[in-house]
Amino acid sequence: MTAAEPLALSHLPRASCRGVRGIFCDIDDTLTWHGRLVPSAFAALARAHQAGLRVVPVTGRPAGWVDHIARMWPVDGCVGENGGLWFSMEGGVLVRRFLQPPSEREANRERLRALGEQILQRVPGTALASDQPYRELDLAIDFCEDVPALDDAAIDAIVALFHEAGATCKVSSIHVNGWFGFFDKLEGCRRFVRDRYQEDLDGDLSGWIYVGDSANDEPMFRAFPLSIGVANVRRFLPRMLHGPTYITAEPGGAGFAQVIDHLLTSRDPAET
Repeated sequence: MTAAEPLALSHLPRASCRGVRGIFCDIDDTLTWHGRLVPSAFAALARAHQAGLRVVPVTGRPAGWVDHIARMWPVDGCVGENGGLWFSMEGGVLVRRFLQPPSEREANRERLRALGEQILQRVPGTALASDQPYRELDLAIDFCEDVPALDDAAIDAIVALFHEAGATCKVSSIHVNGWFGFFDKLEGCRRFVRDRYQEDLDGDLSGWIYVGDSANDEPMFRAFPLSIGVANVRRFLPRMLHGPTYITAEPGGAGFAQVIDHLLTSRDPAET
């Protein structure tokens, strides 16, 4: 069973957009395209932030990236490593929060190091993600970012090895990420909203939109009524039971810019 075909973004009601207070979004192949941040997508983040919306990237990328994004981008904070950590600037100071305590993270890193060696030996063509040294909680196996693209059979083999080891794993557009413990992007966003705003995300799901592109976004697509996939999400629909409700015409960052255009135009009283 695969996810249903999403509706075109134009079907997202204006009335629903007017109730949106915040935006969660993936980064790789949602704000980027062919490995580069799309200028119109970054400008769209800034426009949304300037309009008073809460803007929070949610990514499988590592703590090192999250530190930079939370400090430097026009955002309210960033959730990283598929929900395992969340950083934000508060009162001019970077606040760093983790789902697991330091001792647990250290023990799990040793287990993941050994598992990574096993995966690289058993699945030819794989490599550790180039950003692995900056990770706190997970192991990222590269299947197309800095190595020649592997086929679906290789991706499935990586997933199977994570599962055999008792790890949780998710497939992004570039990596298979695995970790010990039970969390995902949705749980990270719950913790972020509680810590940053002292609010219950589950009581306000319709006040946020989520924009993503791959199978590791499935928990978010399932939870948020206003979930949107950029056009390239179609590649991953066969790997999901729950896809996005809506889809853009353009892929990657260009698609994200379309989402923000639709959202802000719908919220503008002059357009009603």
